Amino acid sequence: MLTAFQSSGRLLRGNLHCHSSLSDGDPTPERVCAFYEQSGYDFISLTDHFMEQYGYPVVDTSAYRTKEFTTLIGSELHAPGIGNGEIWHVIANGLPLDFAPQLNETAAQLTQRALDVGAFVSLAHPAWYGLTLEDALELPQVHAVEVYNSICDWETSRGDGGYLIDQLLNSGRHTGVIATDDAHRYQGEVCRGWVMVRAEANTPEAILEGLKAGAYYASQGPEFLHVEIDGDFLNVETSPVSSVWLVGHAASSKVIMGQDITHARLPLEKFAGGWARLVIAEENGSRAWSNPLHLAK
Repeated sequence: MLTAFQSSGRLLRGNLHCHSSLSDGDPTPERVCAFYEQSGYDFISLTDHFMEQYGYPVVDTSAYRTKEFTTLIGSELHAPGIGNGEIWHVIANGLPLDFAPQLNETAAQLTQRALDVGAFVSLAHPAWYGLTLEDALELPQVHAVEVYNSICDWETSRGDGGYLIDQLLNSGRHTGVIATDDAHRYQGEVCRGWVMVRAEANTPEAILEGLKAGAYYASQGPEFLHVEIDGDFLNVETSPVSSVWLVGHAASSKVIMGQDITHARLPLEKFAGGWARLVIAEENGSRAWSNPLHLAK
């Protein structure tokens, strides 16, 4: 949680999960990159579906990088199958362009191979396809889980991943927290969830380093300005919000509610020896989520 506020560099806005006409998205890769650059994003990762029917794309978007906008090479990886019969959906950002399929590869093997080549790996839209804790524990430890996926929220009302994040943390498995829009049609689903990554430069290498260090938070609009531990309290500075929650193991939680809250001081005593993560919300319902903080006894 604190890495995003204690490290140097600046916060960069990015989307780690979206699609183009090279799989099941509508626009071309060039148009996808132009759309996000014009929408004020600092970076994206185009993650077309790594499936035989699309030719296993790992799309080279380097030609669309500019001085103000960059891209991470990525893909949405698939393999059979989770407990309910659905295929896996695993996002890998920072893949090499020669990342290729291997015959009869399991999800665990495919995920480990993405980790081994240096990718930032996350579990996509778990609620949308019914991913359980038992499923998730079959994989090697990944970097993050999507707490919010816009298109799944928009089209199926299954955009939340907080349940799986908390179950993983309760089981002792560390995970980060990301939000994405997973854009396909570039209509009502776009620009409704992103990450803010602290990086030394707007380059793929620096952004990937910040992601792996946990120096980021997820948002739909609200901003975390600063977070620090002060003795037995967590001090939080935000853009104006109406709710600040600190949630932890099992039912542990603390909430502050009001109008135009910009500062909160939250006691940490009940979270000692466990984990806690921040969630903030504006009156219109837009939220932001921190990475978990792991606390000693």
